Amino acid sequence: MKVDVLLGLQWGDEGKGKIVDVLTPKYDIIARFQGGPNAGHTIEFDGKKFVLHTIPSGIFNKETINVIGNGVIIDPFVLKKELAKLHEGGIEVRENLLVSRKAHLILPTHRLLDAVSEYSKWKDKIGSTLKGISPAYTDKVSRNGMRIGDLESDEFEKRYLQARERHLNTIRQYEIDYLEMEFDGLRFPEYETAWLEALDVLRKLKKVNSEYYLNNALNAGKSILAEGAQGTLLDIDFGSYPFVTSSNTITAGVCSGLGIAPSKVGRVFGIFKAYCTRVGSGPFPTELQDEDGNLLRDLGNEYGSTTGRPRRCGWLDLPALKYAIMLNGVTELMMMKADVLNDFNELKVAINYRYNGKLTEEIPFESVTLDMEPVLETLKGWNQKVKVSKGYDELPVELKDYVTFIEESVGVPITIVSVGPDRTETIFK
Repeated sequence: MKVDVLLGLQWGDEGKGKIVDVLTPKYDIIARFQGGPNAGHTIEFDGKKFVLHTIPSGIFNKETINVIGNGVIIDPFVLKKELAKLHEGGIEVRENLLVSRKAHLILPTHRLLDAVSEYSKWKDKIGSTLKGISPAYTDKVSRNGMRIGDLESDEFEKRYLQARERHLNTIRQYEIDYLEMEFDGLRFPEYETAWLEALDVLRKLKKVNSEYYLNNALNAGKSILAEGAQGTLLDIDFGSYPFVTSSNTITAGVCSGLGIAPSKVGRVFGIFKAYCTRVGSGPFPTELQDEDGNLLRDLGNEYGSTTGRPRRCGWLDLPALKYAIMLNGVTELMMMKADVLNDFNELKVAINYRYNGKLTEEIPFESVTLDMEPVLETLKGWNQKVKVSKGYDELPVELKDYVTFIEESVGVPITIVSVGPDRTETIFK
């Protein structure tokens, strides 16, 4: 058996959670391999809506085991709230949720470090979610991190206080009253207290040496789907640096984030929106700052599920999509939010870029500072509501032409077209 991979091909928010939920019945195990509570995977069914930040999106299937892998970073306070929301919705997770002992913890002072760093940058802000992601990964690579397995040690409190003091020594260099800073509506002292209380919930969850667990499962013939967070264009190495996240969001991240050998990777499902969105700062060649952009935002409800921030919106960017497909070895594409384009008479798609008087399909190294002009091709819109009950063959011809145009441009088949947020609003091609 091999591990199939599902990840985003744009700047995140592509709709990965919904597709994981749709595909989950086909898999024995769903495993998150990177990211943290900066993720927001939204799943809707039976009139209910759930937003997951840390827990894999297969949690709604009682027959599927869900693993939070070693590449994920965990905020116990956020996880406790997430578990409570699931409980309120009638979803119990204790029996089919496993946590890797090697996953790192986000400490309260990581969120302080994130906030003071971002505030100090003023106009040069990265657009951080202020969830403590970057400082937690920084501690990880500098060998100062604390992991889930440390909760089982008698030295946990001592190590926590040492890390806390180390962080506060850095924070004190800024002229900011950190005690008055708020996180999730709580001043820092109250937040830290709530965080420490949330450790009891984390201690009660099942912990595993996930690299052994997953490889043993593969050897036993179990099927596994690796779930990514954020998107390829936010990858720490291959995204629009420095306006990126702090982990590897691409297929290669599965190997380090779960302890899976490259030879064990199977199919790669690439998720993309029928248009583009981005939250925070950074280059966005096809961004629309006009009525079309506002219409995309309103029709698509393009506001961050984690931050609530309005997303920047623009036309589909084929050079960026091809780049993501190349990096990930995508074998199948799944197009999300086609219904958001229902009201457009015309659609535009970027087919290459123009900069320095030249045309190119490549994203240049200087993409953050260069003024790249997208070269757009106009396609006819379908300008009607899509009825999911009819199936792919009965979709509007213009929508099928849009799908075919993308497939022929990137050389990878589109196997799913999503026309709404509910799991039932999914068309298999």
